[in-house]
Amino acid sequence: MARTVAKADGVDRAGLLEFIRPRHHMILSTVRSTGSPQMSPVTGGVDQQGRIVISTYPGRAKAANLRRTPVAGVVVLSDEFNGAWVQVDGDAEVLDMPEAEDALVDYFRSISGEHPDWDEYRAAMRTQGKSLIRITPTSWGPIATGGFPADVAARLDAHDR
Repeated sequence: MARTVAKADGVDRAGLLEFIRPRHHMILSTVRSTGSPQMSPVTGGVDQQGRIVISTYPGRAKAANLRRTPVAGVVVLSDEFNGAWVQVDGDAEVLDMPEAEDALVDYFRSISGEHPDWDEYRAAMRTQGKSLIRITPTSWGPIATGGFPADVAARLDAHDR
């Protein structure tokens, strides 16, 4: 059986955003007051300005960390565990209500499209007191896939013959 060969494909900003847009499973990394990383599984999207957007609550650790140290790392995952992924680092900001309301509409659209009742959605966001994290990508790694290094995969395939 042919082995999966690991790949790491460098992309420009447009290629990065094209990769991220259909993927909404992410791991957000922020910096605790101790300097250690704090990681959270999140759902995210990409807004029209090319920022990664993540909904949260103002009292969550990730929001507090980003208010103090406004930089973040995000690993964007594919739906399938062994699928492609990319790490993005960037400058972050946290928007709270009422400033977050329109941005939360854009967040929803970037993930799910149109809502059947925007007034209801806006009211829910106000009632819940939601916040929005926006991360402007400043650097990113290649789009990577797991697997064996090419030379190891070739040796294993030859061994199986």
